[in-house]
Amino acid sequence: MELAKAYVQIIPSAKGIGNGISQSIGDEADNAGAQAGKSIASKIKNAIIAAGIGKALTSIISSAITEGGALEQSIGGIETMYKESAERMKQYASEAYKSAGISANAYMEQATSFGATLLQSLGGNTEAAADYANRAIIDMSDNANKMGTDMEMIQNAYQGFAKQNYTMLDNLKLGYGGTKEEMQRLIRDASMMKDVQDKLNISVNEGDLSFGNIINAISVMQENLDITGTTALEASSTIEGSFNSMKAA
Repeated sequence: MELAKAYVQIIPSAKGIGNGISQSIGDEADNAGAQAGKSIASKIKNAIIAAGIGKALTSIISSAITEGGALEQSIGGIETMYKESAERMKQYASEAYKSAGISANAYMEQATSFGATLLQSLGGNTEAAADYANRAIIDMSDNANKMGTDMEMIQNAYQGFAKQNYTMLDNLKLGYGGTKEEMQRLIRDASMMKDVQDKLNISVNEGDLSFGNIINAISVMQENLDITGTTALEASSTIEGSFNSMKAA
């Protein structure tokens, strides 16, 4: 699997680098003995630097193994939840570093966490669920990026919506309070924005509190407020955005 190649391939590469460093340290020790008078200080310094790099590489290898195990578990969750559309979700996940500013692993964990409720609201349509989940996660990131809200707070809000808990709707800072009545108002307002619905090629049904319809309503509202697409734009046009995208990748 493409998503798993990184942590599989990093191990032999890192070991090779580590072996090279070990050999370098050994060579430095031999040379120090022969040229102690004029270069021992610099040799010791170089050895310390090399040892530091070796320690850093060990940390990188350990992190890669840990992340790889989590990634493997996340892939299993995606395959279980989204079934025949799992490959579609993996492709979305592989692009999450630039579309949502998060790692593939974080993306798949989030998509799996509310997948069951989303599938239920969409009549078990896995292809539609994959597209809705992808848009929801990008909407979360765009909201956090534009409004300055902590991503975890927004994720918690969506988790609540999936369970018919609307108390954290105000976390999104869209002008709606944390009540069922305010969620109904958001859906009603979004349902009247037909031009925005057409632009996004989605529909919002007034009075429908299903999770899928909530996702659509939030998408319409964020598009109307020029929130949509801010994460991808920042990733491609600012230094901070590019750095965050690199970290996620």
